[in-house]
Amino acid sequence: MLVCIPNVLTKAEVLEFRQLMDGACWEDGRRTAGSQSAMVKRNVQLPPDGDLARSLGRRIIKALTGNPQFLSAAIPLHIFPPLFNRYSATEGHEFGIHVDNAVRGDPLTGLRIRTDLSITLFLTEPDEYEGGVLTVEDYFGSHEIKLPAGDLVLYPATSLHLVTPVTRGERVASFFWLQSMIRDERARSMIYDLDVAIQGIVGRVGAGDPEAVRLTGVYHNLIRYWAEC
Repeated sequence: MLVCIPNVLTKAEVLEFRQLMDGACWEDGRRTAGSQSAMVKRNVQLPPDGDLARSLGRRIIKALTGNPQFLSAAIPLHIFPPLFNRYSATEGHEFGIHVDNAVRGDPLTGLRIRTDLSITLFLTEPDEYEGGVLTVEDYFGSHEIKLPAGDLVLYPATSLHLVTPVTRGERVASFFWLQSMIRDERARSMIYDLDVAIQGIVGRVGAGDPEAVRLTGVYHNLIRYWAEC
């Protein structure tokens, strides 16, 4: 399941993030890559344990935990502290095809998570750069994603994916992972589809409709059945 979520950050918030990041020191992005990923990763990132990355990351998590679509699609148990990267055309930056590590650990907090879902939050507008397309492969083929600044894409961390070479300008984004309460990807997808359908029914007939109430009960009971807390 691949879900795009608009307006996680406002344009004003994106501008503030970018202004703060423009004056920061960046480091080799391979610091947070696994052994296989490091061979194909060429970008820079904010130091993940630095004050700026942590401060901006907390703001992103606060925005996400107030976003109904994100909560519905992810059913998050643990969210890894967001990281920030930059791809520059002048440096020939790209990230070849790879799969994310199954487990991520945060040395500052001791948090260790199973990476069920990968997240990219775009912080540059599509017309600010050429290339830099996130390409995610799944059972149905390849999906090319290049979203407006402030929008987010959520996709299974089991997916092979890449970022094509940036050939003009710079691409800035936040990237991170989460562990869902619903471990099984198919179950999580069905629960999300059910929630979307319920919201559509509620919008037409109201939350008090008996069938809407019954379906809402099914939704919560499925979460009870599958959830790992």
